[in-house]
Amino acid sequence: MEDWQKPFSQMLETFADQVEEFFVEVAQDVTEVVNLFVEFSEEVSTQIHNVFTDEMEQYVTELVSPVLEAYFGLGGAVEEVAQPMIQTVEPFLIQHPVCAGCRHFHGQSYGGTLLVCGMHPYGVSEGEETCADKEPIVWKAPGFNSEGQFFFGIHDDDWWS
Repeated sequence: MEDWQKPFSQMLETFADQVEEFFVEVAQDVTEVVNLFVEFSEEVSTQIHNVFTDEMEQYVTELVSPVLEAYFGLGGAVEEVAQPMIQTVEPFLIQHPVCAGCRHFHGQSYGGTLLVCGMHPYGVSEGEETCADKEPIVWKAPGFNSEGQFFFGIHDDDWWS
């Protein structure tokens, strides 16, 4: 019985070696395919990321830019509209009542020194109650004409008829 066991054992070993070699080759091929797939997916992911980033940046710029422009433009508009009020009220607060309502009033401090106006940088002399250079502020408000009368953008007096 030993005669048939030895060739059978060698045949099983050969079969096992061939099966092992087959699985090693399949594993190597699968590893190569997986590596190629990973490289491909990384390239695709990078391209998608670049395209998505560029388009999102453009979209956000188009969306946010007008909002920021409106926001920063609004600050200037508010300051411009409030300027007559500032020029009328601030002189009282800083002890220059003669300057109240004058269009030359500046009232800003630079390096700790107050610039009252262009005509009188330090204000009128103490004790004076008038200023020869005073010019009243012309209030410009939307919806009002030069006489201070309210209108809806129609200059005709009988706009309601």
